[in-house]
Amino acid sequence: MKKEFTERELDRIIEMAWEDRTPFDAFTFQFGISEQETIELMRYNLKPSSFRMWRKRVQGRSTKHSKLNNAGGHRFKSTRQRQISMNKISKR
Repeated sequence: MKKEFTERELDRIIEMAWEDRTPFDAFTFQFGISEQETIELMRYNLKPSSFRMWRKRVQGRSTKHSKLNNAGGHRFKSTRQRQISMNKISKR
């Protein structure tokens, strides 16, 4: 069964897929789609040359595949992202 996405959700999925530090597990967690479904979605919604360029970039990339990631794959944010507490961004 193919899931239908709004234009806004589709734009967000494509944006997340282009980000180097967003693992495929984040798509499953946030949108309920697998790695293969994400790849198919990108194939269908990008120009062929853009898809080939994206696919070449993410192929075997440790930050996209939690099995290859040393952090264990349970984090969906960059290690460089600031911690937020009490509705204020913590100071360095």
